Amino acid sequence: MQPKLHPVVAGPLLVAHRGGSLLAPENTMTAFRPAIEDWGADMIEMDVHLTKDGRVVVIHDPTVDRTTNGTGRIADHTLDELRKLDAGYRFTTDGKTFPFRGKGVKIPTVEEVLLELPPARLTIEVKAAAAQRPLFEAIRRAHAEDRVIAASLYNAERTLFAEYDGAKSASVEQVKPFFALSRLLLGRFWAPKVDVMQLPEKRGGRRIVSPRLIRDLHRHGIGVQVWTVNERADMERLIDWGVDGVQSDRPDILADVMTEKLGRPPAPARSPESRAIAE
Repeated sequence: MQPKLHPVVAGPLLVAHRGGSLLAPENTMTAFRPAIEDWGADMIEMDVHLTKDGRVVVIHDPTVDRTTNGTGRIADHTLDELRKLDAGYRFTTDGKTFPFRGKGVKIPTVEEVLLELPPARLTIEVKAAAAQRPLFEAIRRAHAEDRVIAASLYNAERTLFAEYDGAKSASVEQVKPFFALSRLLLGRFWAPKVDVMQLPEKRGGRRIVSPRLIRDLHRHGIGVQVWTVNERADMERLIDWGVDGVQSDRPDILADVMTEKLGRPPAPARSPESRAIAE
């Protein structure tokens, strides 16, 4: 009998990548809330770093330059200094207008996310090894281990993952040997001890995710989520292949695809009442 997936992974899930970074300023509550409330996201994917004063903040890059009106490394700023920055400053969809500037968009702490999104499943990707222990402590204080996947791309940033009691995703170093075995039709013989692999569909022109890889992972009770999928045709193909989650910067498009392909109820923003308000 095929083993069951960890409950936090079982899907197929609509995963809002950084909250839906093509719709609102990434890794902010301004993106997270509508991803869930408007588009029915099942899971939010986010990234964390550690501040100079030991606080875990939600931001992708090691610096604030790309997404805020500030400059410098996260690790060189205190939380109070980061909270003064405008995290919506650089968001634009056309390169000309910046609709979230001056609207009070802030870099959130992980505690704020856990508190304000209590039902939501989360993937929290560690971007700096020093953030591991304070992140895990924050998750424990919030009693959120059952809804948070701990993630990090590389083993160097996940040296304390064995201490985390919740679900874990695979590192690049764990993915590579399994991928090689699957290509040799040997994927049923070994898999890393993880709950999910979060993978790109292709890397460097080489296909990573395939129906065979998905089947091999499912034999071990490991879920498959694919990032970052923003085109409708790609979403449709991956759902047909049986992936357990699609991570997208466009949760609005993905919500529509899941309604059409899976019979999922329309997203709240597609309701007649929402359309009437918009009009």
